[in-house]
Amino acid sequence: MSEHIVSSYEEQLKKLHSTVLKMGALCESQLANSIIALVKKDEELVDKIIGKDDRIDELEKKIDEQVVNLITLRQPMAIDLRETVSAMRIASELERIGDLAKNIAKRVKNIKIELNNEDFSLIRSASELVQNNLKKTLDSYSKNDEKLALSVWNSDKEVDVVINKLLQDLLNHMKKDKKNIESLTHLLFIAKNIERIGDHSTNICEYVHYFIKGEDIKGDRPKAYIKINLI
Repeated sequence: MSEHIVSSYEEQLKKLHSTVLKMGALCESQLANSIIALVKKDEELVDKIIGKDDRIDELEKKIDEQVVNLITLRQPMAIDLRETVSAMRIASELERIGDLAKNIAKRVKNIKIELNNEDFSLIRSASELVQNNLKKTLDSYSKNDEKLALSVWNSDKEVDVVINKLLQDLLNHMKKDKKNIESLTHLLFIAKNIERIGDHSTNICEYVHYFIKGEDIKGDRPKAYIKINLI
């Protein structure tokens, strides 16, 4: 392969990497803003979040096109092939994160209770933990750091613990506060959306580890199973 072709190929890989990071940064921003909109009940911010969702879809399509072009024209091998295919899979996970962030924002207008107090501190704790894990996940991809990806993967159990405490806390509120059942039900869905964002971040960590090491992470994903008391 000539030096010019190698240079062009490496340039295309860099562009693909850059597009994934751009998509990741937008998803990270969408999630952060959806939580701000939730806590502050900022309906104007909600509209901005919903309006930006199409940009995430556009970036996913762009990544798909870049991947197809790389595979068709360059026929990458070994780690280059793994990185190229993983980029498309990571983009798919990011698109779901973007959708979930939008879904959180869309529920804000239906919540009529005050969240910026101690009674609902767990929802803020859960969202901060998941946001932090998403940031570390994107950093692991940016820096090709499989150890960082593995550390986020191993922390999935912590997310489960906080989310399960949050779900139980919301159910307890529902039993005590019948007049706000509708708002609390929306918060339950938001809690599950936050949990799913954590799961998608962990999936991305698996792809990062795979393209760098050429093997799947060994063992089962750490999970916490806590009984939720419905009575």
